[in-house]
Amino acid sequence: MLSPCQNRRSPNRCRAAVESDLSRRAILKRLALLAGAGMSLSKTGAFARDTKKQLSADQRPKTRDVPRLERHGPTLKRSPFSDGADEIAVVPGVPGARFWADSISDFEQALPQGSGPWLILSEGGADGAYGAGVLSGWTTEGSRPVFSVVTGVSTGALMAPYAFLGADYDDRLRQQYTTVTAADIFELSETAESMFDDWPLASLIAKIVTPEMLRSVAEEHQRGRRLFIATTNLDAARPVIWNMGVIAAQNGEAGLRLFRQVLLASASIPGMFQPVMIDVQANGQHFQEMHADGGAAAPFYVAPESCLLGATNARLPASAIYIVINGKLAPEFQMTDRTTVSILGRSIGVALKAAARAEIVAVHSVAQSQGIEVNVAVVDPSFTYEAHGPFDTQQMKVLFDIGFEQARNRAAFRKHVEPGSMSSISARDFLNKRSNP
Repeated sequence: MLSPCQNRRSPNRCRAAVESDLSRRAILKRLALLAGAGMSLSKTGAFARDTKKQLSADQRPKTRDVPRLERHGPTLKRSPFSDGADEIAVVPGVPGARFWADSISDFEQALPQGSGPWLILSEGGADGAYGAGVLSGWTTEGSRPVFSVVTGVSTGALMAPYAFLGADYDDRLRQQYTTVTAADIFELSETAESMFDDWPLASLIAKIVTPEMLRSVAEEHQRGRRLFIATTNLDAARPVIWNMGVIAAQNGEAGLRLFRQVLLASASIPGMFQPVMIDVQANGQHFQEMHADGGAAAPFYVAPESCLLGATNARLPASAIYIVINGKLAPEFQMTDRTTVSILGRSIGVALKAAARAEIVAVHSVAQSQGIEVNVAVVDPSFTYEAHGPFDTQQMKVLFDIGFEQARNRAAFRKHVEPGSMSSISARDFLNKRSNP
């Protein structure tokens, strides 16, 4: 059962249990980073293998008219730099743009001054449609708060700006997660750095992240709210947190480009999609860091690991923490094909679910000690849908509707989550009603 430790008489035993969970999580994260393909690998690999003909006109990306986001220099050769240089590197002109995710001092400095509710959005690929539905349904229900902190990883990063800016952006969020197809995310062609070319995703981000959005994010940042996005620095093998309000406040083309780069990097699964090269400098030396999917380091981000372990006295200025898991937590039976892609994809899916469960245990533990309520929304284990390849629009619409109805009926968030637990409005019941109105 995923719940806070109840052994109040033996806090050391409780801490040891959490440390054990985090140790296992660290191993699982390394496995995920090594494979670098996430839960969608097997689906995407099979899709690519079976797709021998050209995409039909209605499957082609809708973003051809949008300029490709520049992401690489003229050559793949990299200028050498040291670990010491990377440790202190900053983005030119934006020194407060990011911090190491494991730095307590930088984390505390970046936090808002006042306490308020936090929203945590996880990785999950196309299953982000569930989280989008939860947010939209929550608005309809009427109790969705203004979050003082919003964090996003991978697909959670792509929805985080919408969630941060509030209900006015719900229609755009729904559009993003119920109309896109695989062709809007990647192209079936290899690059020197990846199995697929995700220029369509880069172009989609360039289309949705507008100067208007940046101005709105900057305004909310000035009011004291924070939008954090996680990427993985592959050179340092460490997660990085980007303070998007600081970036948005830069205005101009440079701030717009960096904002888009960070979102793209957070959703770029290593080996599957190209990494994003970000210009930095240290001690007068200019070089590029390689950033990729934030989910390679952790399924979602709340605070540095030392904080979750209770190894510091740092307190979270949160009145409540809402975690949206864009996927299932429960183990699922599935016959695995005897192919490399299928076995690898299945293994990584198992690892990521276990990592998410361990992360929730850690968050519950530190939140309980600080009197903070934790609520978790997760895709119901009863949900099944035969998807026709990755980013199946019909499957995403169903997931969106399930999340919407659960939130609208105050059934999405639970305080204690077991791997096999169900919402009071289960996916099975919802699908039955959908097929038999």
